[in-house]
Amino acid sequence: MKIKVLNLYAGIGGNRKLWENVEVTAVELNPELAKIYSDYFPDDSVIVGDAHKYLEKHFELFDFIWASPPCPSHSKFRKNITCNVIGEQGRQSDPIYPDLMLYEEIIFLQHYFKGKYAIENVQAYYNPLVKPQQLSRHWFWCNFILPQKYFKPSLDIHKHKTKNYGFDLSQYRLTSRKDQTIRNCVDPDLGKYVFDMAYHIKQNKIMSYV
Repeated sequence: MKIKVLNLYAGIGGNRKLWENVEVTAVELNPELAKIYSDYFPDDSVIVGDAHKYLEKHFELFDFIWASPPCPSHSKFRKNITCNVIGEQGRQSDPIYPDLMLYEEIIFLQHYFKGKYAIENVQAYYNPLVKPQQLSRHWFWCNFILPQKYFKPSLDIHKHKTKNYGFDLSQYRLTSRKDQTIRNCVDPDLGKYVFDMAYHIKQNKIMSYV
């Protein structure tokens, strides 16, 4: 029997790329990214919409939930460049409130969801309000243990790069930067590792898509 998975804030599907024996519903707000996701994963159900709202209404339909809520408001990098003053131009970006929908989803799943879940985000510039597990450069909030494992950083993602992790965006017309879309992907090896740990699946080999 296939595991019913809800993949929230799905992007183009980096985290999902190596999952096996799954029936996936993916939710992505950006229709351009949702189209790419559909092209790479034609058997998945793809919904263009608000992942936060979809989670609240449909969480009980799934065995496993992955969420990667937007990270810029939590990012050390953005906070650091916000605080740097450059000549008379002032800050490179304005200070913004951290988006606490991240913690809404963590607390919601902790108390209402009976299956397995993993919420992924960047390491924040503040002390986390709910303690995460750390794996590679990511924070994870999940209801299973993630044993430490080293994931080799990709050295092939740079400005104007449109191919990586088994995705090729060179033929797509996007309003957003293609290299940033690639950079926003969760490493497929990491996505597979987290999913496998949820179900105690032994990993025989980690694949690389650099």
